[in-house]
Amino acid sequence: MKEIQGRTCTIQQLLSGAKYGIDYYQREYQWQSKHIVELVNDLTERFQEYYKPDHPRKEVGNYGHYFLGSIITSQQGNQKMIVDGQQRLTSLTLLLIYLHNLQKGKRNGVSIEQLIFSEDYGEKSFNLNVPERNDCMKALFQGNDFDPTGKAESLKNLVGRYDDIEENFPYDLRDKALPYFVDWLRKKVQLVEITASSDDDAYTIFETVNNRGLSLSNTDMLKGYLLASIENEDKRSEANKCIKQWLLKFAEQGKDKETDFFKTWLRSQYEESVGDRKKEKSQDFEGIGEYYYRWVRNNAKSIGLTDSEAFYKWVTKDLDFYALAYLRLLKASKTDTEGLESLFYNEVNMTSLQYQLLLAPLQPSDNEANIKAKLKLVADYIDCWLNRRLWNSKSIAYNNVKSEVFQLTKELRRLSLEQLRKKLESKLRRHNAELNFKKPPRLHQRNRTKLKRLLARLIDWVEKESGLPGNYTNYIKSGKSSYEIEHIWADKYERHQDEFNNQEEFSEYRNSLGGLLLLPKKNNASLKDKDYNYKVEHYLKENLLAKSLHQVCYENAPGFLQMIERTGLPFKPHYKANGEEKSVFKKTDLKERSKLYRQIAEQVWSVKRLQGYK
Repeated sequence: MKEIQGRTCTIQQLLSGAKYGIDYYQREYQWQSKHIVELVNDLTERFQEYYKPDHPRKEVGNYGHYFLGSIITSQQGNQKMIVDGQQRLTSLTLLLIYLHNLQKGKRNGVSIEQLIFSEDYGEKSFNLNVPERNDCMKALFQGNDFDPTGKAESLKNLVGRYDDIEENFPYDLRDKALPYFVDWLRKKVQLVEITASSDDDAYTIFETVNNRGLSLSNTDMLKGYLLASIENEDKRSEANKCIKQWLLKFAEQGKDKETDFFKTWLRSQYEESVGDRKKEKSQDFEGIGEYYYRWVRNNAKSIGLTDSEAFYKWVTKDLDFYALAYLRLLKASKTDTEGLESLFYNEVNMTSLQYQLLLAPLQPSDNEANIKAKLKLVADYIDCWLNRRLWNSKSIAYNNVKSEVFQLTKELRRLSLEQLRKKLESKLRRHNAELNFKKPPRLHQRNRTKLKRLLARLIDWVEKESGLPGNYTNYIKSGKSSYEIEHIWADKYERHQDEFNNQEEFSEYRNSLGGLLLLPKKNNASLKDKDYNYKVEHYLKENLLAKSLHQVCYENAPGFLQMIERTGLPFKPHYKANGEEKSVFKKTDLKERSKLYRQIAEQVWSVKRLQGYK
């Protein structure tokens, strides 16, 4: 093996003017939402431990460092090939592209283009140079849409993870603090680059780093500690079987599920402090998140692990109970499960933070009826809360809801069913002051996915209330057969000049929620520039909310008509009226549809949903 070089470098040093390639056999970019959200959270929370609004920019030079891990490269001619670390470097490049776009038009922007692409012999190329990704990366860099439908997995993940960054990057870092964060990211986030002169040497290093010895995981360490604390051999054997069976079942659900379970269970039942990310870390939150084995050992007495018998019962009773409940939640999150429909809806809208809220009020003494009722009650509350936030254009990203989730977790812990109902009903009533439905949201470039989810829920609810099967899964899925937001009005201001003074006023109305529908992608494209008279005939073939614009929808439709009578919702056809030859959809029609959508939302996410749990 020839000489191996290693260096600690900042992101600025690693990426400035560099060119990295990726060998064909490992080119897919596979990070999922969970991974990119963790990266964004780790970086932004570490930065906010040091940042204060009254700091001058130069103070960033005194901020602490953050270690992002190591990468292994091999030198091939003038280009370095990444042997290990391409997932991290790709994700880091996406974050840099997002920060570049976020700074556009800002007076104190920090130039980071040279960290994203560089020029050789008059030609610009991305520093992470993978030819089949370049069109997608270029679109993201320029702030343009890129449709990954039918394309390689990497391209779908690139677009998805960029959207995740945009949704989860903290709002309080997007203005004054932004250049400070960019400076810190460039100069204070470090990696170790290990460079070999050949691929063979590089892979020898890779195998040595990853395969020499079997590192014990957090779960392995926790299991060993719990079993070692049980003195009776028979009871220790029983506890071992209990733990093993759940680890096998979680492994069937996917990678790291047992880790997610232990973090969720411990936080739901025992965490007492979340902490202010701008100040010092929370001992409980960070301790459980990073080293839950160590946290349990250090907090054994406070969580009731005082003797051998307590350890035995904690494993065979508590762990067994909450593991079963958690597995139930995992399964319900993947499909529309009767009684737990909201859990599935919530999984689409937020990260796994909902699970600790769901586990919090459960107790091993609860019977099956109580468990089911508590889970439904909490899931319904989360559904109402999240969608009220979405309606009011408030972020539901991890960083923006974490503190509220953890505070509520403590409040819900081990409550009876009746106490739980009263607590959640009271909180949702208080939300009415701020998170109500008075002002409908409007579509803009970066909330399309959120509004698609809202529309999907409204349609799904109306159809189910009318006795039709729910179709929410199809409405939100991506791919060739996906649904897209349809504007009832084509983008033709000249057709509406009699009602609007200018293009801006027209666009504001056109993009309001009442002027939107969901249609299959292929149908939406074919109707794009057609007038309403043409469109409304095609709407009759679509989902119930679209159909309701046509008068035929109200004929021979007992389930739909009964729903209208039962709910009092102001459905009406917007079809030919007063002897007109053509169907028209005017400003007053759009206002009426906005009112209809608002009233549907008020019923879907009503406080009444939390009443009557028994």
